[in-house]
Amino acid sequence: MATPRSLILDLFGDYLRYTDAEVRLGHLTSLLGDFGVAPATVRVTLSRLRREGWFTSRREGRETVYTLSDEMLGVLDEGRRRIFAPPAVAWDGGWTMVIYQLSEAERAERDELRKRLAWLGFGSLSTSTWLAPGERTAEVDALDAVRRTDRVDVLRCRSRGLEHDRDLARRCWDLDDLATQYDAFVAQHRDLEGRAGDLTGADALVARTDLIATFRHFPFLDPRLPEQVRPDGWPGEEAHRLFADVHRRLGPPAREHVAAVVGRSIESPDV
Repeated sequence: MATPRSLILDLFGDYLRYTDAEVRLGHLTSLLGDFGVAPATVRVTLSRLRREGWFTSRREGRETVYTLSDEMLGVLDEGRRRIFAPPAVAWDGGWTMVIYQLSEAERAERDELRKRLAWLGFGSLSTSTWLAPGERTAEVDALDAVRRTDRVDVLRCRSRGLEHDRDLARRCWDLDDLATQYDAFVAQHRDLEGRAGDLTGADALVARTDLIATFRHFPFLDPRLPEQVRPDGWPGEEAHRLFADVHRRLGPPAREHVAAVVGRSIESPDV
């Protein structure tokens, strides 16, 4: 089950960011009540998130209004781009390779670089060598972890052929486990695809939020490999199609429900 923290971020990501990125405490308490979150838990969670820099707050009469920070808006923008990105990248047959030489004393810098490379869709070929399909040098060069050192080399390369490309993909990513997770997602939400047109109000909001909460970890795991390199029968395409279709179809009733609670129109996009 999603935590109150993640539910708040999901509600802002799909709806409340389009109401000037702010919401009254009473309205957010009502929305989280649809998910079974108690009012006391909402207040405690918001207080913690404000201390962590997620929100600023102000008083309007007897009501507290929470406004999402610019930094968290940036997080939402980046996450949305990844979640709704096409399931495969365009491919010129080449790879971008990152090789770094960071010592044990530089563990924090090394861990930061690995985390950012994984976010960009790179996979670990060996401890200090990472690969991603296509031209990715500009993205790597823009990383703060790369700018702070001269011991990171970014190269363009090609393999010996398509079978070698497929072998590299299998070595860099656990594609079997990822396929299993995609299959489980499709099986779990196939029934929702059939019922999406019948859901209204809070039911639509809860179903749509659960859908995105279940799907959003895939961009951290899936390198969006080119079709030529992916295993045969790759289930990621079906999972992406199902997610996008159900998310789009549940959009109007979910937005209508949120708009009724907060008293403002919601003009959020479906993708």
